[in-house]
Amino acid sequence: MRSPTAEDGPAVTALIAASPPLDPNSAYCNLLQCSDFAGTCVVAECEGRIAGWISGYRPPSHPERFFVWQVAVSASARGRGLGGRMLDWLIAQPAVHDATTLTTTITENNPASWALFTAFARRHGAELTKSERFTRDAHFSGAHDTEWQASIAPLPSFLTN
Repeated sequence: MRSPTAEDGPAVTALIAASPPLDPNSAYCNLLQCSDFAGTCVVAECEGRIAGWISGYRPPSHPERFFVWQVAVSASARGRGLGGRMLDWLIAQPAVHDATTLTTTITENNPASWALFTAFARRHGAELTKSERFTRDAHFSGAHDTEWQASIAPLPSFLTN
């Protein structure tokens, strides 16, 4: 596991495209995440290829939070706990380690993501709470399912680099 570089942008874009139902961000968006937000993102390599990706950021209006934007694991690496290991690695990084709460949004019908974040909370003795964040009708004009915010706190303070 390592922080991404700008050169990882195309591979990250391809991994996201191969990981429905993830929203396919523009290649430029992924490039910016790999460069300008590298400290709050992670790539996992397996045999020289990117097998996993988590993008995240610290919201300026809530610097105590770490927001996880996307988690992608290649089909060949699924079922091995890679997502959880990437989350653990990421919250220990200098750009993230002092956050007290991890937040993300997940649609109701995404059992893999719910399982990942529920297991993360359990593993770290934290509480996961759930609330509506972006609703189908008010925010997506009926074209996307409601996104529920999962908040996990407290994050472990013992994880530091």
